[in-house]
Amino acid sequence: MPVKGVSRVGGLGTAAVLSGAVATAAVLTSCGTSNSSAPEQPSRAAPSESPSRAAPSRSSTPSKSPRPSKRPTPSASASRSTPGTVQLPPLHADFDYQIGGAYPPPAGVRIVSRDRTAAPAPGLYNICYVNAFQAQPDERASWPADLLLRDADGEVVVDEDWGEALLDIRTAAKRARVAARVNRWIDGCATKGFDAVEPDNYDSYTRSDDLLTANDATAFITLLSRHAHTRRLAIAQKNTVELAGLRKRTGLDFAIAEECAEYNECGQYARAFHDRVIVIEYSDSGLRKARSGFAGRLSIVRRDVDVSTPASSDYVRKVR
Repeated sequence: MPVKGVSRVGGLGTAAVLSGAVATAAVLTSCGTSNSSAPEQPSRAAPSESPSRAAPSRSSTPSKSPRPSKRPTPSASASRSTPGTVQLPPLHADFDYQIGGAYPPPAGVRIVSRDRTAAPAPGLYNICYVNAFQAQPDERASWPADLLLRDADGEVVVDEDWGEALLDIRTAAKRARVAARVNRWIDGCATKGFDAVEPDNYDSYTRSDDLLTANDATAFITLLSRHAHTRRLAIAQKNTVELAGLRKRTGLDFAIAEECAEYNECGQYARAFHDRVIVIEYSDSGLRKARSGFAGRLSIVRRDVDVSTPASSDYVRKVR
């Protein structure tokens, strides 16, 4: 989701996160694989398929139409990570971020990200936005009560910027149950013809009051990566630059980074993902900075913070 207000959420520093992440391998080997057909055993009603937020999200900062039954023809310049597996987005191609609402892509656009409730854009490389680590406000009641993260007083921990409850991924058993639901959404993305999935709020552990750890986040994203790949979908790392160095271990294929120029992070993403990075800036200064350092290398766009549609007076989209 887009930038949260004007300041980034704090949380663990890079050194602390990376030192804690050394134990990630042991966690990952014990977490098992996800199974989209396994019963979720909810204590509440079955999950709804209501639309995701109308705006994007970012812990470090920001990060949201009918759908065809056939996959659109992929871009000719897109490459496969391995023959017969997933298709990666084309390098430094023109991108549009449409998670706030789908509309006809501007001329020249080759990559589009849209909410899971929207249809892919025919003929383009399509990324499916999924809120994977937090519960949408209108979906919170459909989540089993024990899968909402709670503090020592039993109160649900909420991302105040978006009013979203954090999901409890502290144990392998709970990660498997949360993944079972998210994987059904990923299945829907594949069925509709998307090429990749964008699981948002990877960095939710940084606003969990230390109840969640980087190891919890990487163990959970690994479950989603494995499942996405079985559906022949590429999977993006959304923000969370501190964990970019673990991308091979977690199975992440490319990055979607909000305001990485604004916060001097684009180089770290570019090194970790070999320039297969999509950059969204929310200010003209951020766009200028991104272009000055990475034009011709990364996919860069400037959007308004609410990721509006062209019908809105707040709509902004610039590439230079």
